[in-house]
Amino acid sequence: MRISKLTPSRRVRDRWTVQMEDGSFLQVGKNQMADFALYDGRELTEEELEALRRAERHDRFQSYALRVLMDTPMSRRKLVEHLRRQECPEEEAQAIAGRMVELGLLDEGRYAAEVARHYAARGYGPRRVRDELYRRGVPREHWEDALRAVEDWQEGLDAFLQKKLRGAAPDPQALKRASDALARRGYSWGEIHAALRRCGAEIEEE
Repeated sequence: MRISKLTPSRRVRDRWTVQMEDGSFLQVGKNQMADFALYDGRELTEEELEALRRAERHDRFQSYALRVLMDTPMSRRKLVEHLRRQECPEEEAQAIAGRMVELGLLDEGRYAAEVARHYAARGYGPRRVRDELYRRGVPREHWEDALRAVEDWQEGLDAFLQKKLRGAAPDPQALKRASDALARRGYSWGEIHAALRRCGAEIEEE
């Protein structure tokens, strides 16, 4: 099939619109231009055209992965899910995710540590952070290193507790509400009791 028109993109650098004689279009980059030696009037065999379409599709999926990761860091599993929703085949999605790892744009260990620090600063405890890492698709092999990346769990815990108690001498009901809130945020009862003591609350030992 013959290329009827080849036009440089006005919006994206190093991209061209390829119009085929049947009226179909392809958006190609400089790699496809060089690999397939594209020019106006070039005749492509069916095999060449199919290979060009595969290359164009792969380039489009890879560009999408780059945009996603530049906008929002995520785990490999989540990136693959994003690609699959764009109708990218599973094997190709895994290959693109692997390429993102090679380029250093996808680093699950670094991402896990960022998630842990973010939630710890907001007053969430280790158990809740583990739940969040699971929800975000981070492999378990990175969890413990991510938790160790948090320099001070007490800081976020104490800040949350002080805001909850508002500096007043808490009554038993206020202490229970604060304790329950911290438990929901992923802290153990031992951690909660230690924090309450730091705030000056009297805790009855069982």
